[in-house]
Amino acid sequence: MSETPTGPTSPAHRLHEPLLRWYDTHARELPWRAASATPWSVLVSEFMLQQTPVSRVLPVHEAWLRRWPTPAALAAEPPGEAVRAWGRLGYPRRALRLHAAAAAIVDQHHGEVPSRHEDLLALPGVGDYTAAAVAAFAFGQRQVVLDTNVRRVFARAVTGVEFPGTSVSRAERDLGATLLPDDEPTAATWSVAVMELGALVCTAATPACERCPIVTACAWAAAGRPAYAGPPRKVQTWAGTDRQCRGRLLAVLRDADAPVHRTALEAVWSDVAQRERSLAGLLADGLAAQVGPDTFALPGSS
Repeated sequence: MSETPTGPTSPAHRLHEPLLRWYDTHARELPWRAASATPWSVLVSEFMLQQTPVSRVLPVHEAWLRRWPTPAALAAEPPGEAVRAWGRLGYPRRALRLHAAAAAIVDQHHGEVPSRHEDLLALPGVGDYTAAAVAAFAFGQRQVVLDTNVRRVFARAVTGVEFPGTSVSRAERDLGATLLPDDEPTAATWSVAVMELGALVCTAATPACERCPIVTACAWAAAGRPAYAGPPRKVQTWAGTDRQCRGRLLAVLRDADAPVHRTALEAVWSDVAQRERSLAGLLADGLAAQVGPDTFALPGSS
């Protein structure tokens, strides 16, 4: 991909100024964005925000930081307690991965969240996006941060299509790099500003172009907002799925103060084959443990 010019009349500059001004006025006050937020708070928020709305994350993040204000505090407890505290955020394997990341931070980084991108990327459960996000938002570094919201904004504003592809491409990474302001703190603010625009204005279902600060520079708007013409987009289902069954079973374990008998699991899901398959999946994923012939608990409980 050819470089995107960044001079005063460049596409990048036409996006930078209005979007950064908009963010100064419209940024939400979130605890992980506060000046007092620790890198641990930012890391916890990034784990929790994966495929989960901010409104659901806020109370859990607050309770989590109150109970475990440092990686060492979390690492000192059994992983099952992380799963219990995760509550109903969904995708509970994230809780196990965050616990494992906390243990690695204690073992390898003296209990401090590392600032180097490569060290962040080496932590359990941390992929390209999370490593870049923590480096940018916790340490003010110049990183290409590509979440769903950012990718959608770039696809529309620069590429002129309604939605990006199903997975991050090299072309998207190159585009993200060319759009980054040169100054590190400004680049970090730009990354979160684009994300905020995608969350609040350039949304997937109902983009509010009339409120968008970069609409006059948006290639998709200029083209008349053409409908998406790519591969069919996945629509997630929930009712009756193994995911729902797993969630029901895990809720029983999470809400219990002691190991539960198999009959308690049978009471929340009637399909025997699906229940046994889902329970086997929880055991294999380390989200549950069998502590007796017919009793089960969260990992690390007894």
